[in-house]
Parts: sequence; structure tokens; C-alpha cells
Amino acid sequence: MSTLQLVLAQINLLVGDIPGNTDQIVEVARRAHREHGADLVLFPELTLCGYPPEDLLLRPSMQKRIDDALAKLLQADLPCAVLLGYPRLVAGTVLNMAGLIQNGELAAEYAKQKLPNYQVFDELRYFVPGDQACVVDIKGIPTAITICEDIWHPEPVVQAERAGAKLMLNINASPFHRGKAQERLALLGRQAQAGKMPIVYVNSVGGQDELVFDGGSFAVDKDGELRARAPEFVESLLPVTVNVDSKGDGDGNEVSLAPGNDAKPLPDLASVYQALVLGVRDYVNKNGFKGVVLGLSGGIDSALTLAIAVDALGPDRVEAVMMPFRYTSDLSKNDAADQARRLGIHYRVIGIEGIFDASMKALEGEFAGSERDTTEENLQARARGMLLMAISNKKGFMVLTTGNKSEMSVGYATLYGDMVGGYNALKDVPKILVYELSRYRNSVSEVIPETVITREPSAELAPDQVDSDSLPPYEVLDEILRLYIDRDMSATAIIAKGFDEEVVMRVVRLVDRNEYKRRQAAVGVRISERGFGRDRRYPITNGWKAGE
Repeated sequence: MSTLQLVLAQINLLVGDIPGNTDQIVEVARRAHREHGADLVLFPELTLCGYPPEDLLLRPSMQKRIDDALAKLLQADLPCAVLLGYPRLVAGTVLNMAGLIQNGELAAEYAKQKLPNYQVFDELRYFVPGDQACVVDIKGIPTAITICEDIWHPEPVVQAERAGAKLMLNINASPFHRGKAQERLALLGRQAQAGKMPIVYVNSVGGQDELVFDGGSFAVDKDGELRARAPEFVESLLPVTVNVDSKGDGDGNEVSLAPGNDAKPLPDLASVYQALVLGVRDYVNKNGFKGVVLGLSGGIDSALTLAIAVDALGPDRVEAVMMPFRYTSDLSKNDAADQARRLGIHYRVIGIEGIFDASMKALEGEFAGSERDTTEENLQARARGMLLMAISNKKGFMVLTTGNKSEMSVGYATLYGDMVGGYNALKDVPKILVYELSRYRNSVSEVIPETVITREPSAELAPDQVDSDSLPPYEVLDEILRLYIDRDMSATAIIAKGFDEEVVMRVVRLVDRNEYKRRQAAVGVRISERGFGRDRRYPITNGWKAGE
């Protein structure tokens, strides 16, 4: 029996940093050979430029930079072979390519055949599909090379099997959403059985704007059984040993995978929480911010955001500001101070009474004869937003905004007020999930005061105000939003499921008419299959009727 030692390099790349990514490939390949005796190291999809590069692919200098990086790798005297991804300009078109570098040569190239163009993916904008299998001999094993989406379709697997492949390598940049890890494992199990060959799957890890790549690289044998798995949300080198039995079964050598490390997948809430932490950490660090600042209101949304920020960056890089007004309760003030003490962050109290009064004085001519309404409430939020942005400008700390998906869906947020900020950890987190994640985080260590979780939610912008004054109960609201936004169901279909017609029509109208707010909102972590942003692109100006 002979062996092929693979190492799956689950690494965190920076989009556009081609020299830095190239250096990381060299360093990781050498470490994989030194620590694990790697014959071949697998890197994620579009390793050189990072994923998704978006319109960077349209830059005239992209191909020269890729060519320079490949030349550097070919001259790097690598101790083992590497399989990596990059864009390749061929005859005026761009291919999403995987290349095998072996013995200082580009031994094989494969062009991705199945280009995703749904949800957050937009590959048909940039690439043309390949149409040929790539089966290359690696230490005597006929090995198929595929890229990400290829594995979700039967044709590339069948094509590789017919070309004589006994092993399939699949390089990925597959973003996280809830339940995605289980989907991948089940899919590759079926594909391995269909193709009668082991499949080795390497995934990227790290945050890129709204996307989070969760890693979880793994390998399955030809019967679909898991043989090795890397941890989620952290960089990792996963060794996978491929055994070749020369006895075979009359149909050539028998290829199988030896049992390896199995990092058990995280439970649902833990995986969501880690996705939020990683998204915040990489957005702040990759964009060069010193840290973050946020408004800590004493409510649950800002409390959970603060916990995520501290877990992402550490307490020394997080600042929170309580900005009380005449309607702010003592409970809110005390809870905010209590959480700040528990987490050991830099905490300040800056009242907005004077700013509000000065604004009202300046506007008294404009407001003369008008009744008090949400305008005055919005002034409070905008006073707070102004203070946070001033702190951000002066200290180089990015503002984390704290609105959840339920609020962003129905416009329960103030433009240039509580919506100001550079990033939103909770943008794709419905309100009920905010509560579940808060309790999960407290199960690790109790950093959110219990009264923050148990009290009735309120924006505290008016006397005795609670969210239920203007919104249906969150249990009802979140389910209507899930059906309307995530599942694209019509109002009529949602009503047919037993929801109150008046409530449904009001909610969907709020969703539709607040697209303009969402278009101006901060980018935030995507954890669902239908987050706001790249997933859901609706016109602001339109005449669509809500019931249809």
C-alpha cells in the first residue's frame, strides 16, 4: 500500500491583497510539509485574489498581478505540490481557475464549470464557464480537480468518473448560513457515492464584508462516510491520508481515506454567534480600525452587540457610551453600567439633553403650530448618532450600529440616528434570535444582565414607550418576515397560513416602503439564506402591490 499525504489549508485571505496572499501560500505550504509531511496542500477558491473579488476582476492590472504571483510561486522552491485558485484571462475571457503547481511547474489547470448566480453569488458577471474535466496523476492516483459549485451538480462528478478519476479534490469559498455545514456534508456524501470516489473539500475561513466563510473543511470516503473534518471559524491545517491499495478489485488500484482528525461541528446557536464574532473581527481588522464604539442603551440589541464586539476584539479595543435622555429609565442606566463593568470595557455617560434642547430651539420657527410626533423622537436618535460619529472621527474607532433584522425589515430605525455606523453585527439577526443568542452567550459566561433579557423591549424615545405600541409581538412579526423576506411568499399566502390579515398587510407594506432605509444602512454579517444586501435586491421606486 502506498499513501498520498494531503493537507487542507483552511486559511483567512484578504481580498485584493495578491502579494500578501501569495506570501501566505508559501508560508503555509512550507509549514504543512514540515509539520504534516504534506505531498500536496489544497488552498481555497481564488486563493490569490481572495473571494469574492467583485469588480476588482475588471481592473486592467488584475491579470498582470496574478501572473506575477504565479511566477513567484513557481520560483519559490516549494517543498510540496500546491493546488490553489485564481482568475485567469484566456482569449479575452476570464476563467475561475484552479492550478496545480508541482516541481516548480504549473502541471495542470482546471476552469470552474458551474458558476453560481444566485443569493450572494454573481459569477456570471465576471467569468465564463469551463467545459472540460481535469484528471491529473498525483503519486499514481488519477485525481480530479473541481471548484466549489461544481460539487453541487452531478455533471462534473460524472464527467470526472468517466475520465478515470479515483479521487476528487474540491477547493471552495463557501459562505456561512445556518445549517450550511450539514448541507455540505450530506451533499458530498451523496456525490462521493455517485462518483465512486473519495472527495476532499477545503473551504476558506474569515469575514469579507457581509459574508463569513466558516471553514469546516472535510473529507469523505467513496461510501460517503466522513473521514476527517477541520474546526469551524478558525484557520486550520487538516491532514488527510489517502491510501492506495495495489491489490484493487480488478478495476485498478483501490483508493481510500484513512481516519483523521474530526472537529465536531458547533451547535446551531454557537455557530451563529461565532459567525457574528468573526464577521466583526475581520471587518474591523482588515479595514484598519483601532477598535469600535457603540451606543449602549441598556437594551438587548446593544447588549448583545457589545458582547460580540468584546469577544471579537478584546475589551481594550471596545468603547461604549450611554447617552441618556429624560425618558431613559434608571434600569437602563444601571444595566448598561453593569454590563460595561462585567466586560471591562471603556465606558462613558454623555447626556443628550442639551443637544436636543438646542436643536428644538433652533427649529422652533419651523415647528410652530405643529403637534409633537416622531420628529422629536428622531432628534434624540440623531443626537446620539452625532456623538458616536464624533468619537469615531476623533479616535479612529468605527461605530458599530445595533439594529436587528426585524427592525431593519420594517424601518423601525432612524436614518442618521441609530442607523449611523460602519458595521452591524445584528443586521441579519431577527429579534427572537437576539434573545436566544443572548442566553447562549450568558451560558458561556454571564456578561449580559438578566434584566436586559427579561424586560419588555423599548426604544425609550417617549414616556412609557414599548416596542409593542407600534409593532406586533416579535414572535408574530419575525415569522411573517421570515415568510415574506426569506421565502418570498405573498401577503395572501401568509394570511392563508392563519395570520391576521390586517397585521400581515401592515407588516409587508412597512417592509416594502422602507427599502430606501435599508439601502443606506451599514453592511452587516449574513447568517441566513436571505440577508439584506447582496441577497435581496429590490428597487426603491416601484409600484408593486403588497398583496401580490
